Amino acid sequence: MKDLVDELIAAWRAELPDVLGPAAELIKRVTVLAGELAAATRSVLPEFGLTPAEFDVLVALRRSGAPYRLRPSELSSALLLSTGGTSNIVNRLTARALVRREADPADGRGTRIRLTAEGRRLAEAAVRANSAAHEKLFADLPPELVRTATQALRDVSAPR
Repeated sequence: MKDLVDELIAAWRAELPDVLGPAAELIKRVTVLAGELAAATRSVLPEFGLTPAEFDVLVALRRSGAPYRLRPSELSSALLLSTGGTSNIVNRLTARALVRREADPADGRGTRIRLTAEGRRLAEAAVRANSAAHEKLFADLPPELVRTATQALRDVSAPR
């Protein structure tokens, strides 16, 4: 049964047969799946009053482990954001008492961003809801198919 990606690939092959390489279908399918996962995430965040960027900051801090703090540069790197963009998000989260800035014990001139107890609670609840939304996308697939797809993507994305 043909789907939207099949139709897009067929249309491009008909119009510009030399433009699509062997990875074109894989790229399009990964892009579509990424969009579906992002949409699932966006669908659960409003119940937590979070934007996707705020969610990303909170979960980056939560997954960093106790004491749930990172340097601003580490946070920016982990999220692929500019330092200015990260600072804006941190300001919003600070205003909501979900994170706080504190002196860096290893560098008296620096700061660290630390998750508050309320921020940790919210991050954990949001991660659980996000994970459930993502799992729902794959609920009708046999677990072995999911494992096979996971391994195939691991192989494709492995460093060369």
